Amino acid sequence: MIEIETRQLAGIPALHAFPTGKRDLSLPCIIFYHGFTSSSLVYSYFAVALAQAGFRVVMPDAPEHGARFNEDAQGRMYRFWQILQQNMQEFTALRAALVAENWLTDERLAIGGASMGAMTALGIMARHPEVKCAASLMGSGYFTRLAHSLFPPVSVQTPKQQEDFDTIIAPLAEWDVTHQLNRLADRPLLLWHGQDDDVVPAAESFRLQQALIQAGLDNNLTCLWEAGVRHRITPEALAATVSFFRQHL
Repeated sequence: MIEIETRQLAGIPALHAFPTGKRDLSLPCIIFYHGFTSSSLVYSYFAVALAQAGFRVVMPDAPEHGARFNEDAQGRMYRFWQILQQNMQEFTALRAALVAENWLTDERLAIGGASMGAMTALGIMARHPEVKCAASLMGSGYFTRLAHSLFPPVSVQTPKQQEDFDTIIAPLAEWDVTHQLNRLADRPLLLWHGQDDDVVPAAESFRLQQALIQAGLDNNLTCLWEAGVRHRITPEALAATVSFFRQHL
């Protein structure tokens, strides 16, 4: 049995799930991030499955999503990368809120996410050694390159537009995994991707896998590929995520 509630943590609306009767106990905790144009409610099946496995789960609504949606759906399509950056920046405050509530057992804190949430998880892992393990489902850590093809913030046809593009994307470099492979390699990392993903290409996860292998940094890496699957979470992906956290957190 589990319990689930909505609440504010560090001023951020979030779903909070936990085993029944253990709301105020210290538990191993997972912060799980949802995808673009979605919400914590839509991805709540992760909260349910992970809480059933004994974890405390916090699923924040990303900026301009869920309870934070400002009704500007069209404008949001051009703010993907700014939203991603803010999502990653807010991790510090969320972690502090968990500590302040005395909800966290022995610093056993993990992160995970799907799509934009997976990108959030990879960026946080690269910057925060206090994260014990991470799961990335149909994501990418190569932000500065992917921004040219995935939800580009501006159409680049003039020098001024190129300048605007660079200004928006430049802050993401410090979260990008390109030169931070060693920071991903010293803790367990799960990469899952549908091979026919039509939004975030499976090649993004494959590229990270190969970079870690070629650098001899793949000892803590688990990669799972699902044939014939486009940009969606399957029951197998959910089960693999639960199993991963059970093993490593």
